[in-house]
Amino acid sequence: MTGAHDLADEVWYDDDAGPVVRLFAVTRGRVARDAGRLDVAALVTAGPSATGLEDLTPEQSEILRLCARPVSLAEVAAHLALPLSTARVLVSDLQGAGLLAVGPGRYADAPSEQLLGKVLTGLRAL
Repeated sequence: MTGAHDLADEVWYDDDAGPVVRLFAVTRGRVARDAGRLDVAALVTAGPSATGLEDLTPEQSEILRLCARPVSLAEVAAHLALPLSTARVLVSDLQGAGLLAVGPGRYADAPSEQLLGKVLTGLRAL
């Protein structure tokens, strides 16, 4: 027979169970009106006033901490283990509140048109 103490120590979920809080609860069932415009490679950076804010959700606080340096929207979603659509809503909310700056993604190592032309020529030769 199992005692009451044994049941209290039992873990009823694990990593494979997924999030305990449903995704619609994270965004409060909302879809940001401009969230679809945020590119997956957009760089997100916390503004200078993004500290000491007690009214934020744990996810929003984590986004601000993560964005102390510029990171892409995709990195935000991956770090929080959230779908991109959910991360877009949260980032859009923080941007609207003036706590995040969102800029275009930058590809420092983007291939030149000349290199892309050579790759295309090589593919055609196959």
